[in-house]
Amino acid sequence: MKLIIGNKNYSSWSLRAWLATKQSGLGFEEIVVPMGGEAWDELKAGNLDAARGGTQPSRGKVPILWDGEAVVWDSLAILEYLADKVGRDRFWPKDEAARATARAMVAEMHSSFQALRSECPMNVRRRFEGFAPSEACRGDILRILGLWAEARSRFGGGGPFLFGTFGAADVFYAPVVSRFISYQIGVPGFAAAYMQAIWEHEWMQGWIAASENEEWVIEQYETAAA
Repeated sequence: MKLIIGNKNYSSWSLRAWLATKQSGLGFEEIVVPMGGEAWDELKAGNLDAARGGTQPSRGKVPILWDGEAVVWDSLAILEYLADKVGRDRFWPKDEAARATARAMVAEMHSSFQALRSECPMNVRRRFEGFAPSEACRGDILRILGLWAEARSRFGGGGPFLFGTFGAADVFYAPVVSRFISYQIGVPGFAAAYMQAIWEHEWMQGWIAASENEEWVIEQYETAAA
C-alpha cells in the first residue's frame, strides 16, 4: 500500500489517515507531498494520480491511499476501507452502544467544527500565546469536551483513550488534541489526561518528531487568527 499525505506539521486530515493506517497493522509506503510545492500543484491538477498509477480521481487532495487497484481519497473512507480489510474490531468498540457513540463522534468530527478548523489550523510545532477564540469556536470547543466527557465516563474504563483502547475516535480527534495544545486551550482534568495519552502515544511521537524536522513553512498557518 501507498499513503500520500501532506505536510505533517499542518495536515490534520493526513494525520488521521496515517494513524488509521498505522492502526491497521499493515505495511505501507509513506509519500509526503508538501502543500504549496510543485508536487502539490501536480496533485491538484490531477497529474499525480496518473503518475502514481491511480485509476480513480482523488480531487487533488490528500490523503490518498493506494492498495493495488483500490484508490481511496478521504480520511474516513480510508479508515473504513482498512477496517473492512483487517477486521472492524481493530477500529471500533465491540460493545454496541459504545460502537454507536464512537461512530457518531467520528462522523461529527468529519463534518463539523468549522469555526475551530478556521481559527485554529493545525500547527504541531507552534505554541500561540493569548489566543482568544470566537463565540462560535468556543462552542465547538465545549461540544468536543462534552463528547470526550461522555465517551470517557460511559465507555473509557478499559484504558486512557476515549473508548478505553486506541481506536477510530482517537484517530479522528488526535488533530484536535494538537490544536488544543498549540493554541493553549484550557481544558478540565479528564481532558488534559486524555490529551496527554494521545500526545505521548508512540505513533503521535513519531509524527511530532517528523513535523519538527520538516523544512516547509506555510506562513498563513503561522499566525493565530485575530
